[in-house]
Amino acid sequence: MKVATSLVLGNRASPTLVTDAIYTAMLKADITVASSVILLLTSEFASDPQPAITAAAKAANCTQIFGCSATGIFTEEDWVLDSPAAAVMVFGGDVNIQTAKHHQPEQALLTISAPNAMNSTWLNDSNMRYGGISGDAVGHGPFSVWQNAKGGNTGKVDAFIAGVKLATKASHGIRILTKPKQIQQTNDFDITLLDNKLPQTTLQKAWYSHGKTSAPIPLHLIMAIYADSAEAINHGEFSQTNLISIDENTGSITLAKPLNTGQFLSWGLRDPIIAEADLLLTVQQLAQELDTAPAFGLLFSCLGRGPFNDGIDHDLQVITQQLPNMPLLGFYGNGEIANIAGQNQLLSYSAVLSLFAEDNDS
Repeated sequence: MKVATSLVLGNRASPTLVTDAIYTAMLKADITVASSVILLLTSEFASDPQPAITAAAKAANCTQIFGCSATGIFTEEDWVLDSPAAAVMVFGGDVNIQTAKHHQPEQALLTISAPNAMNSTWLNDSNMRYGGISGDAVGHGPFSVWQNAKGGNTGKVDAFIAGVKLATKASHGIRILTKPKQIQQTNDFDITLLDNKLPQTTLQKAWYSHGKTSAPIPLHLIMAIYADSAEAINHGEFSQTNLISIDENTGSITLAKPLNTGQFLSWGLRDPIIAEADLLLTVQQLAQELDTAPAFGLLFSCLGRGPFNDGIDHDLQVITQQLPNMPLLGFYGNGEIANIAGQNQLLSYSAVLSLFAEDNDS
């Protein structure tokens, strides 16, 4: 299998960066023509990505160019923020990327979307998906998405990688503070009764038990973890959403997503140490699932993870230590897409890792 990556930085958003990245990656892969390319660009390219996309197609001698712009991009060798850069993964031989119209129902789709192109009907169709949302932290900055060497009006990429075996999983990195409790009452985005108690009371108790402190609850770090059963949460098959506010007068809690009466909820805390340990376990599980050494990987990581906290991308560090020299490509986005318990989910503060190995049966 001929797959390789390259990351090139520059002082301005020039197509030359893309050309250099393609040539370097093809040299590493020992190919002169690529069957397809994943091209990721920093946000400096977002307003007019077409010259860079065209440069990629010309250098790679192919039109199967897929990708997006993002706040930050990375390969197994390095990551980039706040500087014009291009990262590529080139494919040669029998492995290639194809648009979704050619895929078989059992094949998971590589999914990239701009924030304004997301909708639940598309996300929850019959296809299993993995991927991420391009754009800045709040989804209002410049962003662009492309496939078949053209920036599309749909703002989405629906593609699959042919000739490979795939193992993919979301790593949440959340410290669960409470046992699952059933939601008794809701009002739109508000949880008003949880386990026959005021939600504020349950969260305050959980926060005190965790930190043994009366300091204010760090709402920006709190996550609502939910599923249709307590067993699903206990087995790690849950969805999550952000906490928006607490109503001190009513004791209700407003979430970023409306939940349903009868669902189960646990309070969780974003935790870098747990995130690192959980991703390590995820890498090991995926490698075991493939039952052979992975040939390459894709990682879609939240803007709240990566190097934003202490200047070190601990996720990237974990993967490269466990799978040294494996080509890896990805970006930091404002939402991650994974299939959990048979349903596609839009996640936050997560890392979706996909590992690929040659499929000798294809």
